Amino acid sequence: MPNSPLIDIDHVTFGYDASRTILNDVSLQFQRGKVTAILGGSGCGKTTLLRLIGGMFTPNRGRILFDGQPVDTRDKDALFRLRRRLGMLFQFGALFTDLTVFENVAFPLREHTDLPETMIRDIVLMKLNAVGLRGAAGLRISQVSGGMARRIALARAIALDPELIMYDEPFAGLDPISMGVAANLIRQLNDSTGATSLIVSHDVQECFMICDYAYLMSSQGKVVAHGRPEELNASEHPEVRQFIRGEPDGPVRFHYPARPLAEDLQVPA
Repeated sequence: MPNSPLIDIDHVTFGYDASRTILNDVSLQFQRGKVTAILGGSGCGKTTLLRLIGGMFTPNRGRILFDGQPVDTRDKDALFRLRRRLGMLFQFGALFTDLTVFENVAFPLREHTDLPETMIRDIVLMKLNAVGLRGAAGLRISQVSGGMARRIALARAIALDPELIMYDEPFAGLDPISMGVAANLIRQLNDSTGATSLIVSHDVQECFMICDYAYLMSSQGKVVAHGRPEELNASEHPEVRQFIRGEPDGPVRFHYPARPLAEDLQVPA
C-alpha cells in the first residue's frame, strides 16, 4: 500500500537478557521514500532497532512489520527475501580488507544474483560513480582513507537497489568535509532511487540537514519525542533541548545509576 509506512514498529519491548531492557514499549513508523533519523545517546537502543528490523533478533513483546508483513525470525525463507530488499551501512564500513574496492561492491551482486560478469561490472562502476569513487575501483581497502571507505561501503549497500537503506552511525569518525559529503550522498541517493532511509546517529546537525523526520530515544529505551527537524529544534521538552543543544546539565545524567561511592569503597563511617 503506497500510503502505508514501509516499517511499522508496534509496541516493541526487547532486551538481550533478562537483566536489562533495551527497548521499552516503543512504537515508530518509517514512511516510504523518506529519510528518517533515530537519534539518542549511546546505549539507548538505536542500533538494536536496526537489528530487529533486519530479523537478527525477535522482540520480547510487540511486532515489527515490513511492508505490512511481520518480520518472523523463524521463517528463514521469508527472512532471506526481506534481506534482499534492504541495504546496510555498518558503523565502520565492514569492508573485506583482502578484496579490492571493485570486488567489495561486486560481492552482494555475485552472492545474490545470477547476473553475467559484464553486467556486474557495469553496475559496480555505476554505483562507485554515484559515490564519486569510480576511479578508485582497482585500489585495495588499505589504500583508501576512512571517508572513502565509508563511501565504498555505501556503494556496496546500494548495489542491489534496496527499498530500505539502514545507516548505523554513518558520520562517526569522519572529518567535517567527509561528513558533509556523506550527508549529501545519503540525501541524494534517497531522492534519486526512491528508497526509504533510516539513519541511526547522535550527530544532530548532520541528520537535521537531510532528514524529513526524526525520533529521539532516551537512555531508558523509550521515544522521548518525534517530529520534523524544525519541530524538534523548537521543542521546550528538557531532554530534547539538552540533547539537541549538547548541554551537560539536564535530565540526562553523567553517572550511570549506582550506590553511593562510599558504600562501594567501604569507607568507614
